[in-house]
Parts: sequence; C-alpha cells; structure tokens
Amino acid sequence: MWWLVAAVGLGIPLVVTAMPEFGMFAAGAVAAAVTAVLGGGTVAQFLVFAVVSVALIAVVRPIANRQRRGRPELATGVDALRGRQAVVLERVDGNGGRIKLAGEIWSARSLDTGRAFEVGEQVDVIEIDGATAVVV
Repeated sequence: MWWLVAAVGLGIPLVVTAMPEFGMFAAGAVAAAVTAVLGGGTVAQFLVFAVVSVALIAVVRPIANRQRRGRPELATGVDALRGRQAVVLERVDGNGGRIKLAGEIWSARSLDTGRAFEVGEQVDVIEIDGATAVVV
C-alpha cells in the first residue's frame, strides 16, 4: 500500500514540473508494489524499485533527448528568408537595388561588390542585414 502512495506522491511533481524522471520513479514504485503483493520482502521491494527506476531512466532519457534534438527548428522572421530565392526588380549591385522576396519588395545589395544582377534575374538571399537582403 505504501508503494502506491509513493507512486502517487511521485506522480504529482511529474505533472507540476513536467520532469519525466518523477514518472520513472513512480513506475518503479508501482513495480515495488507488485513485488509486495506477490510476497516479496522489503529488501526485494527496494531492489525492484531501484532497478526499475534506474533502468527506465537509463533507457527512456536518451531516447527522449534524441527525439528532442532531432526536431527541426522552425525558422521565423528574417531567419526564414535566408536561403530563399527572389526576383530582381531594379538592378542590384554592391551599392543597392530592389528585389521581390516572399511577396514583398526589399532593398538588396550584392554580396560580391563587383557583381550586378539585372531586372528579372533570380537571386538567392544569403542573409538579411538590417532591412537589406544580401544576395548572390
């Protein structure tokens, strides 16, 4: 009975803090409660609690970390514009020009100051410098 109380007690911080380790300890407490029901002694119950808790942490935590790292980050704002293509509206060179990028008109300049892009050409946005797109 005490193991089930411990499982509930460990489940509360799991919900409040969203730390999955508490859930793994709660699962270990449930396993220890099952051991008690099956007639295992106090030492066996504590061993089952420790083994199940540590095993869950050792197995589940690395999987969760891999899943978290594997998610692509959502680019927003100017970060979402890097790498996109644009169309030249006014000649773009090292001093400036205009492009149409993501449906909006942007001021732009060439990354290579000696290179110029003529009206209608497709360019790639390398970075956004203030309110100016740097293109190649």
